[in-house]
Amino acid sequence: MRPSKTFAIALAALLLSCAGSAIAKKQDFPDVTEDGLHRVPDSKMALVYAEPGAELTQYKRVQLMDAYVAFKKNWQRDQRRGSIDPIRITDKDMEKIKNSLAEEFHTIFRETLEEGGYEVVDEAADDVLLIRPAIINLDVNAPDTPRAGTSMTFTSSAGEMTLYIELYDSVTGDMIAKAMDRRMDSTSSGFYTWTNSVSNKVAAKKILKGWASILLSALNEAKQP
Repeated sequence: MRPSKTFAIALAALLLSCAGSAIAKKQDFPDVTEDGLHRVPDSKMALVYAEPGAELTQYKRVQLMDAYVAFKKNWQRDQRRGSIDPIRITDKDMEKIKNSLAEEFHTIFRETLEEGGYEVVDEAADDVLLIRPAIINLDVNAPDTPRAGTSMTFTSSAGEMTLYIELYDSVTGDMIAKAMDRRMDSTSSGFYTWTNSVSNKVAAKKILKGWASILLSALNEAKQP
């Protein structure tokens, strides 16, 4: 089964139109991947690969896998070195952050897709598109832990993260498309503000809602004549 060229173009256009993406800027990536997907041209702000040529109109429902979440390399070490506060980030803290983000991801994507007319199911079927997401390079600038006490941290951004997403036919397991998109929190507009668990969650939700809307719009665009 081959994916729709319309889907590839729609997803690429939507990704490229969103500020804050800089995955493919001034970098050299292959035109064709090892798994046979073709790079969508003119990807200045994001990477999008798809195998053009087939229809996606058969997919009426989606199977949304849990999001895998991974911190930026050496994030925990850098937090320890860069902090003047005696508080240290533990492995338990990191797991809590990852689990919270994965749950928020699933909630936001599920709500967005269902509101857009796509039933989210748990089983594979001929009309089910499988979505496998991952959040990588997660960089939280000022994580708020239970041991923070009355300390306050001021930053110009809550942080950044990168979405890597793969789309499959749920029955055959054929990959239809994959894409990457990097986003940085811009809620503070460059000014230093107090960063805590509440502001971090607000920033994350804004980014996740943007990605969910991108996916929904691309799926809808693929169904157009």
